[in-house]
Amino acid sequence: MKKLTRIVVLLLSFVLLAGGVACQAAEAMYYTYTYSINGEVLTSPHAYTPDKSVNSYTMNLSEPLNDPKDIFVDEKGNGYIYISDVDANGNGRVVVCDPNFIYQYTISEFTNAQGVPDKLKSPEGLFIYETSLYVCDKENARIVIFDTQTKEFKSIIEAPEAGVMGSDTVFRPVAVGVNASGTTYIVSDQTYSGIIALNPDGSFQAFLGAQKTSVSLAVRIRRMIFPTITTESYISTPYKNLTMDDEGQMWATIIFGPDEEKSLTTAIQSLSTDATYAPIKRLNAKGDDIMVRNGFAMPAGEIMFSDIKDMTKEVGPSELVDIAMGPNGMWSVVDSKRGKIYTYDMEGNLLFAFGDKGQQLGHLFTPVAITYRGSDIMVLDSNLDAVIVYKRTDYGDVIDQALMHNEKREYSAAFADWQDILRRNQNFDAAYVGIGKNLYRQGDYENAMQYYKDAHETENYSVAFQAYRKQSTEKSIGWIALIAVVVIIALSKAFGYIGRKNKAGVVKVGKRTLWEEFLYGFYVILHPFDGFWDLKHEKRGSVRGGLCILLLTVLSVVYNNIGSAYLFGGGDKVNVAGPMISVLVLVALWVIANWCLTTLFDGEGSLKDIFIATCYSLMPIPIIMIPATIATNFCSLAEAEFITLALGIAYVWTGMLIVFGSMTTHGYGMGRNIAICFFTIIGMVFITFLAVLFWNLITRMVSFVSDIITEISYRTD
Repeated sequence: MKKLTRIVVLLLSFVLLAGGVACQAAEAMYYTYTYSINGEVLTSPHAYTPDKSVNSYTMNLSEPLNDPKDIFVDEKGNGYIYISDVDANGNGRVVVCDPNFIYQYTISEFTNAQGVPDKLKSPEGLFIYETSLYVCDKENARIVIFDTQTKEFKSIIEAPEAGVMGSDTVFRPVAVGVNASGTTYIVSDQTYSGIIALNPDGSFQAFLGAQKTSVSLAVRIRRMIFPTITTESYISTPYKNLTMDDEGQMWATIIFGPDEEKSLTTAIQSLSTDATYAPIKRLNAKGDDIMVRNGFAMPAGEIMFSDIKDMTKEVGPSELVDIAMGPNGMWSVVDSKRGKIYTYDMEGNLLFAFGDKGQQLGHLFTPVAITYRGSDIMVLDSNLDAVIVYKRTDYGDVIDQALMHNEKREYSAAFADWQDILRRNQNFDAAYVGIGKNLYRQGDYENAMQYYKDAHETENYSVAFQAYRKQSTEKSIGWIALIAVVVIIALSKAFGYIGRKNKAGVVKVGKRTLWEEFLYGFYVILHPFDGFWDLKHEKRGSVRGGLCILLLTVLSVVYNNIGSAYLFGGGDKVNVAGPMISVLVLVALWVIANWCLTTLFDGEGSLKDIFIATCYSLMPIPIIMIPATIATNFCSLAEAEFITLALGIAYVWTGMLIVFGSMTTHGYGMGRNIAICFFTIIGMVFITFLAVLFWNLITRMVSFVSDIITEISYRTD
């Protein structure tokens, strides 16, 4: 008997263990991730795991859900859950459940204000303000309001007048929201001028937040002739959904058409934060987009996706069908295309993304609505006819706690939270940013810069750097003034010395030193016509002098890559060989192509003359680039334009010198010289093409010989 008992216990333990493994497998059917600043996927611990799927059977519904459209939780009231649906008989209804998802009653038929029996038809968007339930009765083109306490009908908001909407526009409300002042905001899927704002009495107030769109000339002419006609051909993409935050501001989602989707794809894949084609907007009462987009990319759901048709992957941007406001500044959107949920903070940082397409627990098939209940996330799926409930994990709790402490300005506590998050997930760049912000607020700018650098967050790094620079300047103002005076005096002496040496070289007879030939480059860049003339006819320069300037130019370009500050592209991993080869190849291509052309068109310069003139023309690059590179270590992003301007001057100056040098060297007039320079550039492209073609030919020949040798070795063995 004891032996049998042991066997039974062992079997039960095995079953329980297998069940536990199965549950874990169900929870791990999708992975949670964020994105790096470069758009790379960074996996993270689960912030939410699936808890349950609530279907019609679980709700005790006699008439199962058939085509649910929206879900709303009355968290400020009795906690009841409202689901809009069309039953199997085609009757519109709102199913009401208690907080445990147990069915309570249905809102469908009612007696309207005229005492006439009425009923809902294809209800979609739901919203509760105080004790009023707003139902978007889409097919009846109206908003029907019920009392959540008495369950009785209250009033109806009718469609705005045709003169306001446009005579060819149909009012089809699909989402609604109300702010504290009683203004009603409505999304209609047949209204292209933006979100409809109605006064508390139901009268029309304004269209808000219309999207930008390109308008053809034909449509513009039609609009001038028929100004009251509103058509989809020239009015922007309509909104898809909306919700309201605690401040009474609208959060709306948009699904763009094919034309706008191309612009959205470009913006997303370039990691742009430009809001022109943003699929999520936060609108104030004036319709202005006030969303903060300080993340690595604008909130748009999926960031890395393919535009190439692939049977295993979804193509194109996310289709964000709904948005929900969570606790402590969290907010989430659901992607119907991929079945994923993306959660952000109030600054637009992606906190985590999770989910997948499918019918397993936690997967979504056709999500249509999302909402929060406390920390839980609930998603309504119209294909599964069910509500999927996700529970927040310990990792998600710590993120929420960090956001809460930040919101309450409890920075020391938030600092500890972000450190805890990093211990759990070192891939979470937002945690580095969070720690950096807390250190910045505590005045520890140097360490804040390091955390921002770890997250590749340049904007905040620049702000911290400015504060650190100011702090350091105040401590060392005396030394800075002394160094500035020494540098100015040294430069003055140096330029005076260079001027005297070049002046003495005018009357010098005989062989010149390398130092004199090198210093003559300063005279050439300030007096190009006289300088290039003397360079050729008076032999003020030489090949070795040109090589020195070329070498200095190469070193300055390499130094610009190595020595630039972090904000200006510098870092631990820099490419030294690339810039070096680029300069040498460009100079070689110009010299060869120019010599080939000028030989055919009576040019007076030899290959040696062209090389010397080209090298001396490079002098502005090291003169300007080296100080500019040093200056990057003392500049923030606010001064980046000055660095860009300085480098631009260096390149333009060099280009002009190359043109003047070619003209003087070959004895051309300006017009003919410009034509020769233009065709020289074309020649450079042609030579590059031939070189690449020749390289490919050599590569194929080597590969062919290698294959033959390999084949012979196999046969001999």
